[in-house]
Parts: sequence; structure tokens; C-alpha cells
Amino acid sequence: MTYKSLIAGIHPRVAVVLHDLVMVWLAWYLANVLRYTFVPNGPDVDVFAAELPVVLGAQALVLWWTGLYRGLWRFASMPDIWNIVRAAALGSLAIAPAVFLLNRLDGIPRAVLFIYPMLLILFLASPRLLYRRWKDGRYGAASRLPVRRVLVLGGGSAGEALIRELRRENLLRPVGILDDNRKLRGARIQGVPVLGALDRLSEIAREVAAEMLLIAMPSLNNQQMQRVVALCESTELPFRTVPRLRDVIEGRSAFNQLKEVAIDDLLGRDPVTLDWTAIRTGLAGRRVLVSGGGGSIGSELCRQVARLGIESLCVIDSCEYNLYRIERELHAEFPDLILDVVLGDCGDAAVCEHALSRCRPQVVFHAAAYKHVPMLQEQVREAVRNNVLATRTLALAAIQHGVESFVLISSDKAVNPTNVMGASKRVAEMVCQAMARESHVRFITVRFGNVLDSAGSVVPLFREQIREGGPVTVTHPEVTRYFMTIPEACQLILQAAALGDGGEIFALDMGEPVRIAYLAEQMIRLAGKQPERDIAIVYTGLRPGEKLFEELFHPQENYHPTAHAKIMLAQPRELPHVVLDSVLNEARQAVLRFDQEALEAMLCQLVPEYTREPGSARVVSMHRKAAG
Repeated sequence: MTYKSLIAGIHPRVAVVLHDLVMVWLAWYLANVLRYTFVPNGPDVDVFAAELPVVLGAQALVLWWTGLYRGLWRFASMPDIWNIVRAAALGSLAIAPAVFLLNRLDGIPRAVLFIYPMLLILFLASPRLLYRRWKDGRYGAASRLPVRRVLVLGGGSAGEALIRELRRENLLRPVGILDDNRKLRGARIQGVPVLGALDRLSEIAREVAAEMLLIAMPSLNNQQMQRVVALCESTELPFRTVPRLRDVIEGRSAFNQLKEVAIDDLLGRDPVTLDWTAIRTGLAGRRVLVSGGGGSIGSELCRQVARLGIESLCVIDSCEYNLYRIERELHAEFPDLILDVVLGDCGDAAVCEHALSRCRPQVVFHAAAYKHVPMLQEQVREAVRNNVLATRTLALAAIQHGVESFVLISSDKAVNPTNVMGASKRVAEMVCQAMARESHVRFITVRFGNVLDSAGSVVPLFREQIREGGPVTVTHPEVTRYFMTIPEACQLILQAAALGDGGEIFALDMGEPVRIAYLAEQMIRLAGKQPERDIAIVYTGLRPGEKLFEELFHPQENYHPTAHAKIMLAQPRELPHVVLDSVLNEARQAVLRFDQEALEAMLCQLVPEYTREPGSARVVSMHRKAAG
């Protein structure tokens, strides 16, 4: 057997233990030598002293007990050094009584017990750190990718952790840090100097020849993030960011995973604080049904309620692919969840009867709806059939099967509607309010604005237009909309459901409205292009039914705050149940006749504030008759 094969046959852990025991012997020997160095005519120090087996045995047990051999030299860091310090100190304390029992410390100076642990720390820590440095340098040299010079924005714990990770990977070279904290000026973090405040980004980036910017401030709110991104864009350098804290906590991103800045980083709001105890109390162990469960809001509601320990989940959707996709996802992520999927339309009474009798839900979230404003302007029949009559059909089935809570997902477009979509959602709200007065079911309505990146929304449209080279189409320079993220909207829906007693309309605090033109400009910049220079923005004019701005409350609703800061309560405007039933029965007959004019007249009758705009189905129909 050769020397190399002998070494290769030794388990790495055994090699580390042997190394450490040699270091223990060397530290003990040198501690004795140092003790007698300055003593005239001192005794000779025996290389293999009589007490050495006791010293090795006691120290070996302490090293093992402190967990030093659970770590790898390749990733040696401060926790390992701390373990070595503990092991050396405790080892010295263990050696003293053990040697005392052996020879009552005869011939062993007390100073040795103080010198020994310091030498041991040096002898155990140095090889580990040198080995890691050698490995890091070796892997970095082996990489064929060029090392890019980067500026790190943020000198907090996230910035420090990022720099450590960059140095370990050796693909990006941090040349400086920018931070607005004056106390950090002139300091060094992991050996990287803090060069100044963020406002000097353009100047400093040129001075240090930075090739990329890394934003390491995961706790920024959207206004602060907008400022930092604007500064980054002014340098015309590529930039990346670490994930937001809530994305890391919720498992959507790893902490050291750099990513491009997304539009929700700029428009997303501060994390929502929820009363999870109340939410879990209302849902844990319950049977839940989500209609429209394959859509943007519906699918996220399915994920949220599945995490809360519900007994079973029933998902209804009329889109085969969406239903297939959410079924696969839920089976993969929640294998123990009792899951039923029903392919069908909530406007079909047989579908509702089948789903509710089979799954016996206690809580229903009704998210199924048509929501595309311009398209529904000429599709009044489908808007009324799906948004109004289907809501009524599912609500009646919920009453018949003893459902405890029914939550309607509504829209800010239901307030002073100027389009068919908004008017139909307002009538759906009225249906739920009327049924809340006539039954024991807790009917609750939750109203909110746009959600970022939902299907059919402006964000995917802009993204596609940018990918195709433009132009990006915006209806009006001053048009504004409220935005929130899909997870935040769904969490607030769950919170509102826990707050309601029945019959309420809850409106979510959407923050400040965002100009769509600003949204388009930011998405172009985030794609690495410049508005108007690389991608044109074209203003096409407001489409039929569109408003410059949306509202969350009607003046007569007298809204007031609730126990949750981001949820407001609107005072319902009641309509007699008999009147509503009569009009909806007529609407059902008009749907069978495909009479869009009658259906739009019904919307005007039930929603007096609904103002029809040119381009509505009735006007288009009249124009077509005149042309004929």
C-alpha cells in the first residue's frame, strides 16, 4: 500500500481529529516551554510528558462535545472559531482536575493552564481559515467567468452577508459600499470601504469603474425603493437586488439569490400585518370552496387557505387548463389535503348543486367573474350572466346547503360605475346584501382595485409589448389606478372574512394610486431600455367605460375604519329583496333571449349611478340597426 492510498483511505473526519490531537500535544508542549523560557536554570520540558494521555483524552472529549466536528473546513467561519474558543477554555478547565487526580499537578506550573488555551485556539483556527481561503481562491481561479466590479448599496446586515457570499463565489468583486448612514462613513465592512451616501452613486460608480450595482436593502418600502432604482438608472449600469424580507420568510426566494428588480418591488406596499389567530380560528379544520379557483385571485386564495390547516378544499373553475394547473400545484405542495376539483360554470345550478352536496363546504369564496372592462362593454349578456346571475345561483345553493360564510370578491369599479363590468359587480354586491338579510349565511363583500400581474391586467400586456420592441400603449397620460400584490389582496380578503358578521362591504386600503404612464416608464427601464428612446409610449385615448381614476367608496356609503388598519367598512345601500328578485328574474329571461338592450336597461335600473358611455352594447346595437 502506497502513502497516497493510505492517506486516501483515511476518513476526512478521522484526519481532522488526528490533526487536532497533534495540535493539542503541540500547544501543551509549547505552553510548558514558554513558561520556563524566562526561568534561569529551568528544567527541561519532556516532549512526551507523563500527563499527556490525560490532556489528550480530556481535550478530545471537550472538542467532540462542543460539536467542532460537525462543520467542514471548507466553510469555516465565525461559529467554528467560537466553538474552538469554547473548546479551548473548557478543555483547560477539564484538564486541571484530571491532571490533579493523576499527580496533584506536580511539576505543572499554573501558568501553563492559561497559556495552553490561547495556543490551542491559534493552532486549531489558523489551519481551518487558511484552508478555506485556499479553497475559495482555488475555485475562483478555476472559474472562467470574468470577475465584475460591483458597488453594493446598503451597509447593513444584508449588505455584509451579500459581500461574504460574493467573496466565497468569487464571480463578482465588491469594490465599495454606499449607505446613507453617516456613522458608517470611512468604515470597512468585510474589508470593503464605505465610500459615501447613495446620492453620490453616479459619481462614485465612475470613480471606481463599477460594472454592476447590487441593492442590499430588503426592508425598503416602495417609495424608498423607487428612489434607489432611479439613482441606479441614472448610472445606466445594470443592477440587481436581494429579495424582500417577506419573500424570504414565505419561502419564495433564498436570501442570497440576486434577482432583477420587479415592478412589484416599486409598487408593492409595506408588508400587511394580519390577525392570523382570528383567520385560523375561522378556517382551520373547515371545509372550503373557492369558485374561479384557477384564476389569479382564486388560485392564490386556494394556496393561502390550504396553508391554514383546512379540512378540505373544493375548487370550481370553467377553464380546464387553469383547473388542471392549480390541482397539480395543490397536490404537490399539500399532499395530505383533501382536494376536489369541479370543471364547470357557477351559473349552472346543477354544477353548484353537485359541488356543494359533494363537498359540503362551510366557507365559500366566490372569485369567479369576468373582469375585462373594454371587452365586457359589448358583452353585456355574459357580464350579467356570469357576474350577477351566477353569483345569485351559487349564493342560493350556499343557503340551501347550510354554508356558514359566503365571501364575494368585488371590485373598486363597482363604485360609481361607468362600465358594464363595474355595474354588474355592483349588482352582485346587492345580491349578497339582500341574501344576508334573508338567511343565516354570513354574506361578506370585499372590494379592492387592481392586482399586479393578474391575468388580463396591464402589467403582462406592457411586458409583452416591451418584449416585442414597443410601442407601449397607455390610454391617457393622467389615468391612475390602485394596485396591490396578489398575495396581499388575498390575505386581506381572509382578514375581512374573519371580521365580518354578515351583510358588510369591506374595502381594502389600496394606498396611493399609481399613474399608468409611470408604470409603463418603470417597466421599460427595468427591462434595460429607455422610454421614448428605445421603446415609445403611445397614448391611445380612454376606451369605452374607462375612467381616469377609480373610487373605493360611494359618497352615500359613509365608510369608517375597522379593527384592521387596511380594511374599511362601507355602509350598505339597501334595495328591497322583492324588487331585486323581480328584476333578476327578468334578467334571466333576457339572457335566454340574448337581449343585451334589456340587460343594460336592467343594470341602469338597479344601479342608478351607472352612467353609460359611448361604445356600450346598447349604443353599438343601435348604431348597427341604423346602419342596417
